[in-house]
Amino acid sequence: MPAMPPKPYRLLEIYLADHLAAATAGVALARRIARSNALTEHGGVLRSLAGEIEDDRRTLESVVADLGFRQSRTKEAVAWAGEKVARLKLNGQIRGYSPLSRLVELEALSVGVAGKLALWEALLTVPQLGERLSGYDLNDLAERARQQRAAIEDCRLRAARQAFVRDASAGR
Repeated sequence: MPAMPPKPYRLLEIYLADHLAAATAGVALARRIARSNALTEHGGVLRSLAGEIEDDRRTLESVVADLGFRQSRTKEAVAWAGEKVARLKLNGQIRGYSPLSRLVELEALSVGVAGKLALWEALLTVPQLGERLSGYDLNDLAERARQQRAAIEDCRLRAARQAFVRDASAGR
């Protein structure tokens, strides 16, 4: 006898647990990028974004609880550890933070925020959730993700120029 497919709310619980785990890694990444770039032209924007991304994770945590779902501490721990392992990527120098580090991390953060936007937009398409999530303005959350992505993309493109364009005044 074939196995019964999971019920839609079980699928939603898995989906939200996966996004919450990704958000855990995203918060760690956003904090690290903000710390590593505190004294750069990107510092203020990245510090603000890190706070917003942390707030968004807390909001998602509340959504999960309000829907009566449990968090997957295992998934969150694996995502957190994965973010730490990702720091081992080669960046063109033996030690420390390089312009390539900034670029690659901003790209990862941009992808993460795109995933968060996809989450809010997906929840908006499920009419049955409207009443259960009436305390959340999913449209505002989606718009905030769009704004975060635009800010990250601005920093990312400047970081690409800084990483790959030789400074003529340096005489290299």
